[in-house]
Amino acid sequence: MTLGQVFRKRVSTGKILPMIGVYDIFSALVASKYFDGIFVSGFSVAASYYGLPDVGFVNWKDQIDIATRIRHALPNNHLLVDIDDGFGDQVVASNTVRSLEANGISAVMMEDQKRPRKCGHFDGKEVLPIDEYLIKLKSVLEVRQNLFVIARTDATDPNEGLTRAIAYADAGADGIMVEAIRDLEYIQKLRAEVDCPIMVNQLQGGKSPNWSLSELEEAGANIVIFSTPALFSAQNGMEQFFKKMKESGVMPVSGTVGMQECINILDLYGK
Repeated sequence: MTLGQVFRKRVSTGKILPMIGVYDIFSALVASKYFDGIFVSGFSVAASYYGLPDVGFVNWKDQIDIATRIRHALPNNHLLVDIDDGFGDQVVASNTVRSLEANGISAVMMEDQKRPRKCGHFDGKEVLPIDEYLIKLKSVLEVRQNLFVIARTDATDPNEGLTRAIAYADAGADGIMVEAIRDLEYIQKLRAEVDCPIMVNQLQGGKSPNWSLSELEEAGANIVIFSTPALFSAQNGMEQFFKKMKESGVMPVSGTVGMQECINILDLYGK
């Protein structure tokens, strides 16, 4: 089976699949020690690659590059890539998807935002007319072979989000996601309306509550992406370490790993 087919089979088991958002190869290697699902997060890549917020700076070339590097390091993990709005029109979106699938990516997520687009948990988002997004979505679905395609709506009105999710599922999307949902009952409403897998996004400090995997699974979700845990925990760890180092004038021996522990992670790539 292709990696897209493996992903499809895993999602169809009925047991929720957690996917950890990473910002580079090293964070992906660490996450892979504990989770099978890896998510190349647009928010995290924008911060790591450019030092900028997730407001449209990530481009198709950089996202393909980092996703391909992670795939080479982790040939067997489920790998989902955030492709924002497809990085342009249907031609750019289709080329991005074709390239990602050729490099062994399992799945992609594409949103329906207007440009300038931004993180789904920021205020001030605008969405394309449904018909315009469907042109892009159908173009992507036509060029992929086995890649799993998740259609995401950033509609801020709950009723509009439901309408759009149903339309995207009807158009053939393999999975759907309504961004920044506020309650579990909404997932249950989605589950009653669509047959395809449902994905939910969990973001520390975002608009959605911090639900447990069991709560999400019981509500009807099949996939959950945790967009920023690698980035945010890395920031916290570095802040704490450097604060102690500045105060003491010496490298702290707690709150860190040693050289051998780091090498052990890198050996995952070399094996």
